[in-house]
Amino acid sequence: MRLSRLIAPSFYELHKEVKVDLYDEYWIKGGRGSTKSTFISIEILLGIINEPDANAIVFRRYQNELRDTVFGQFEWTAATMGIAHFFKFQVSPMQIIYLPTGQKIVFKAADNPRKMKSINLGKGYIKYAWFEEVDQFANIDEIRNIIQSLFRGENKKRVSFFLFNPPKSGRSWVNQEAKIPKHGRRVHHSTYLDVPPEWLGDRFLADAEHLQKVNETAYRHEYLGEEVGTGLEIFTNVELRAITQDEIAVFDRIRQGLDFGYAVDPLCFERMHYDRKRRRLYLFKEISGLNLFNRQLWEKAQRYNDVVTIGDSAEPKSIAELKSWGMKIKGAKKGPGSVEFGIKWLQDLEAITIDPEACPLAAKEFINYALETDRNGIIKSQYPDKDNHAIDATRYGCEDDMKDRKLKAAKSLY
Repeated sequence: MRLSRLIAPSFYELHKEVKVDLYDEYWIKGGRGSTKSTFISIEILLGIINEPDANAIVFRRYQNELRDTVFGQFEWTAATMGIAHFFKFQVSPMQIIYLPTGQKIVFKAADNPRKMKSINLGKGYIKYAWFEEVDQFANIDEIRNIIQSLFRGENKKRVSFFLFNPPKSGRSWVNQEAKIPKHGRRVHHSTYLDVPPEWLGDRFLADAEHLQKVNETAYRHEYLGEEVGTGLEIFTNVELRAITQDEIAVFDRIRQGLDFGYAVDPLCFERMHYDRKRRRLYLFKEISGLNLFNRQLWEKAQRYNDVVTIGDSAEPKSIAELKSWGMKIKGAKKGPGSVEFGIKWLQDLEAITIDPEACPLAAKEFINYALETDRNGIIKSQYPDKDNHAIDATRYGCEDDMKDRKLKAAKSLY
């Protein structure tokens, strides 16, 4: 059978990359009917057949989800490929054995870390790990701990597949993680529109078309795999990507802001560039952390003393201390409504581009910052005063630009 009869055109390039072990991890996302699971099961079966020592582990968050999803997917895929007779499909313990060599595809729930120690392969090494519906896992740390337990020993190529339908909110950890540039990571998005219609059937296509007519937002989320939002996100103009040295070299409107903190709340220093003409803000350097003394901050930040830093005026003693060591710094001029105005100014920018590796706290806060609801589900009108240290530092750093905007707005009234 030709693989083009099983792999949708949107996965052709990805198939070539997996075949030559080009990447270490593949984040495969999209909507219903995009044939993501079929593609991964094909690649793992081919990998097992082509490499006599390779084994695979397939994870779902809970045990009762394994049989009818990923295990059933392998049964269907192997039968459709015409190779099911080469495999033994065993439910207890749940595993698939490649009969010519004894290689295994083992299925595990990830709700108990101790289960990771009970994986018995018999021979070879674990080359593939597939995390199905990865958004059901708690966080990336949970995934990382599992991978560290699996991929030990021999220095051989290991490949991880992370499959998910993007949650509505950009605040979801999996949506955030997929946006972070990382060496060896490949992110792929596909939808049912990339699949030959005859593969899906008239009923599937009719349901999709009906939902598009009656609820376009739900259609975009369920069938196109878009982050449509929950309506509570405050910053919808954030872009996470690496900011290159070539870009930084031509930045000529440098701004710096500082929010003080120590034991409970982190200190945060942000260095950024404001493109006034295109109304874009670039955050490309950050100094942040708990238990960070002012002296330690100055040791790290003195190389960035080419412009004035605007700090939280609620800490005049800290500002005076930093100034005595030579830091160009002044206090922010706060006032009634300054927080609301600053946030709205940031919201109104064309884009806020953040380098997540250089500015991890800013990336986390800007993506996660959202309105809150009370116990009755009613949205609170005030902006939350928590987990906003990088946001505050950014507001302070752009204070003068905000004043220019406010002055122009006032003049326009006359």
